[in-house]
Amino acid sequence: MPNSDAYELEILSAFESGQLESVATKRELAKFKAVARATAIKDRRVNIRLSSLDLTDIQVRALEEGVPYQTLIASVLHKYVTGRLAEKYAQATGRAKRPRKRA
Repeated sequence: MPNSDAYELEILSAFESGQLESVATKRELAKFKAVARATAIKDRRVNIRLSSLDLTDIQVRALEEGVPYQTLIASVLHKYVTGRLAEKYAQATGRAKRPRKRA
């Protein structure tokens, strides 16, 4: 696993050897499955324009994550609209945060 620390590898090893058990109830598992199904439904198409630099950065990041770049974009947008996306300053690309232009 890329970028895994010793603790993560220890957890993975314990999982793969069957030492870990789920503590989720049947009700929680059903809820998680329903949320996953609803999240996975892609019933609309959107076309957007991106700068070449941003698209290249997204494609590189998607390769690092091992997912298609369009899936990564959809995931980031989903996390944003559900309030689960935390903003970080220019860690992945080394680029400075661009100031927003006010209208």
